[in-house]
Amino acid sequence: MDSKLKVVKTTSENPDFVSLIKTFDNYLWERYSELKTNYWGNNVIELNPNVVVIYLEEKPVACGCFKRFDKNTIEIKRMFVSPEARGLGLAQRVLQELELWALESDYSVSVLETLYKQEEAISLYQKVGYSIIDNYGPYVGLDKSVCMKKEI
Repeated sequence: MDSKLKVVKTTSENPDFVSLIKTFDNYLWERYSELKTNYWGNNVIELNPNVVVIYLEEKPVACGCFKRFDKNTIEIKRMFVSPEARGLGLAQRVLQELELWALESDYSVSVLETLYKQEEAISLYQKVGYSIIDNYGPYVGLDKSVCMKKEI
């Protein structure tokens, strides 16, 4: 499968990233329609230079990005794998690429937030070394959020 995969470091202006995120948002709002007003503002991606898009047979199927959280810490954002490409290890690959990029940029810690129904995502994050922590920043007081942290 690796010969059919292409990993691209890009920005949030990449049209394939924008398209994947639209699909991701639609998925989230169908699954969590009750949370739109509380979470919508947290999912806006300002111009971001740290985006990874994975292509499978030239089709964009997975993405993620990170932004600076503090001097030593990044926050993983907008992790998504298209339904037709799930089960191929692509989420883990995106995460590995983002963490390596962060390390190369002198960051040593990664945090992220996901939602309580994202059991597959929580399981993946725990499998690769993330631990559940108290909710941080905009997620404090939001009981549907699950925040996680990892030394990278």
